[in-house]
Amino acid sequence: MDRYLGKIIKNDLNNAYGVTVIPAGSVLNEEHLELIRKQRINVLDIVFAGSEEREPGCGEKVDRTVGLAKELFESYRLTHKVPLADIRKEVVPAVLDIALTPDIFSLFQAIRGTDDYTYEHNIGVGVLSTLIGRWLNMDEGELAALSLAATLHDIGKLKLPAELLMKPGKLTAGEYEMVKKHTVYGYEMLKETVGANSRMALAALQHHERNDGNGYPLRLTEEQIDPFSKIVAVADIFHAMSSRRPYHEAMPFHIIVDQMRRGSFGVLDPHIVSVFLDNIVKRSIGRGVVLTDGRVGEIVYLNPHNIETPLVRIKDEYIDLSKNRQIAIHSIAVE
Repeated sequence: MDRYLGKIIKNDLNNAYGVTVIPAGSVLNEEHLELIRKQRINVLDIVFAGSEEREPGCGEKVDRTVGLAKELFESYRLTHKVPLADIRKEVVPAVLDIALTPDIFSLFQAIRGTDDYTYEHNIGVGVLSTLIGRWLNMDEGELAALSLAATLHDIGKLKLPAELLMKPGKLTAGEYEMVKKHTVYGYEMLKETVGANSRMALAALQHHERNDGNGYPLRLTEEQIDPFSKIVAVADIFHAMSSRRPYHEAMPFHIIVDQMRRGSFGVLDPHIVSVFLDNIVKRSIGRGVVLTDGRVGEIVYLNPHNIETPLVRIKDEYIDLSKNRQIAIHSIAVE
């Protein structure tokens, strides 16, 4: 929240009872920030003087939400308490709002992890899980519960050394075993948190479980895994593969889709994977694409038998990717 120091607020800041606690025109100082925390004023609602009169873009919303989530999550290191009420009140509404972004390819670009991956990943998985939940026709109550569970899925990593999470090279076997413990840590943290329900705790525990029993930490099988955990698992993998990490660059679109379809990272729920990927690809008609040979074209038709190999137009030439398997879609343009 320190990034707001020195900024001038445009409107009065009111508490939950409608009482003005900081008047318009105030230059925010440390005392103001402490007041905002104590009065639980959502910083995402603050309008600053000099800001343009426009709706913040998706990227701005994501940046602000990541910053807020980082601040709240980091408070655990001092208090040893998960700030669940604040995350539910301040972060989840923002995640739900971001997931309404109509252009999903701009959304994917905005949530892609780059620098502060740990916290970008929390929000990215929360947004993607919410998107999947909407495509599965969840009602608003269940969707909000899913968003919260997904945003908290990696909370157990707060108990791991930061240098381990940001290690640029491949983890040793011992280090990997240590990282895997974040699932159990997260489960224990949420079980001890007032207001947390069992599905939140299960999402933290089970999001690395796989339908065939080859996941961790308990090697559960399909029928033993909570549906929220199955959704978070799909979102977790997609976000990790499409983000820049300390040890790899973001993967090309065709590799992400292919590996998720084939279960290269373990057997995910096939229905959830299908709903997720089919909804993405169906929204690609008319989009510009960069092919793996470097050429730029436009998707004009989806192959009904394999929608990931569409018909692409490059000027006056048409390329059927279902017949020319040496070429694939490297990336989809963001408008």
